Amino acid sequence: MPTKVNAQHILVKTEDQAKEILAEIQQGNSFEDLAKAKSLCPSGKKGGNLGWFSHGQMVKEFQKAAFDLKKGQVSQPVKTQFGWHIIKVKDTQG
Repeated sequence: MPTKVNAQHILVKTEDQAKEILAEIQQGNSFEDLAKAKSLCPSGKKGGNLGWFSHGQMVKEFQKAAFDLKKGQVSQPVKTQFGWHIIKVKDTQG
């Protein structure tokens, strides 16, 4: 399991919104552009970029999903106390 992950995400309020965005990504739309247009997180302005993080820096559900993905993979919708996330892993270390 990697010790650090460099990830981006898109945060929305509902599972349906997250599923719609995931479908757009799977159809070839840009993750970065969708993050800028639709994410509720301030990171959306930067294409959803969260930079590097280690275990213990993110809420449990988000962390598990991010660390389970391989470089370049996009998650299914992930629910946390903040809403619904689509996560894309840009790179891993360790």
